[in-house]
Amino acid sequence: MSIENQSSSKQRVIFAGTPEFAAISLKALIEQQQALNIEIVAVYTQPDRKAGRGQKLTASPVKQLALEHNLPVEQPLTFKKSVEEGQAARETLANYQPDIMVVAAYGLILPIGVLQTPTHGCLNIHASLLPRWRGAAPIHRALLAGDERTGITIMQMDKGLDTGDMLYKVAYDIAADETTASLHDKMAELGAEAITTVLKDLPSYQAKAEKQDDSLANYAEKLSKSEGEIDWTQSAEMIERQIRGMHPYPGAYTFLADPEGKSEPKRVKVLAALAVNPSQTTVAQPGTVISVGKNAILVACGQLNNDSNAEGTTLRLTQLQFAGSKPVTAEQVCHGNQLDDGDKFVAAAE
Repeated sequence: MSIENQSSSKQRVIFAGTPEFAAISLKALIEQQQALNIEIVAVYTQPDRKAGRGQKLTASPVKQLALEHNLPVEQPLTFKKSVEEGQAARETLANYQPDIMVVAAYGLILPIGVLQTPTHGCLNIHASLLPRWRGAAPIHRALLAGDERTGITIMQMDKGLDTGDMLYKVAYDIAADETTASLHDKMAELGAEAITTVLKDLPSYQAKAEKQDDSLANYAEKLSKSEGEIDWTQSAEMIERQIRGMHPYPGAYTFLADPEGKSEPKRVKVLAALAVNPSQTTVAQPGTVISVGKNAILVACGQLNNDSNAEGTTLRLTQLQFAGSKPVTAEQVCHGNQLDDGDKFVAAAE
């Protein structure tokens, strides 16, 4: 039975989300309100934050989209009933009389009292195939781990961290050159398709809900900027994943040592690299620039699987950004004499 057949009245939907990933799903719901027999009665998002060089207060992508469509916007700091503001936020939510709450990368913890407010509960759009990669950074972690497949899970939220019953899953095969930026965009579109699919026949999906196997769960911790620093003693395969998984944020980086040792190593962002050629090995020390070519900059990396009997692996860098400069291709580096064969990328402490 579809939502449309349950009642002649439209289902009252609240949407909660903050970044562009969530805005893609909100846009789909706005455009399909009539087809889904829903009415978006309010949009919840994080408070405006300072952003950009001017540090001006900036509305989230979700808020901007909601305002464009004249939807009521709520931006509570908390839902904790132990504080006056949290209790007021709960009352405001209840006053909207929601049938369903759709949540996507909202960034605010929803207590059990909030989860139970909508008649049909809260549905979460999560960018992984649960129970793998519960938590804040599932897209980054899937790439960093070298996963071959990821996807979207529509989940009935409960009080745990991404532990609720799974209503619908759709898989996606990760391309060999996928970055966090490209995978984010694909997951955002897939999430929008998935939530509209579920809302077309929510009772059926809820009736067939599947519990997660907690023994298979792992957690996608939020990334720190320090995780972007490249350890050249790692294999080329691991570093290439790191470059893709950290692009565009927080970004992979290294430090270029002064060949004469007269100044401190200078920070260099590593923006892109080619797929690893496993047959190309080296005896050079990890971090050594083997060759600077027009197509790529070949750098020595650590051994595969820490095999002490094996030669080191190599990685071909194609785009860098030196401190205070714009991004440059390998060919531009070659012509600009910014690197020489034998130069060394090092850790910050070296």
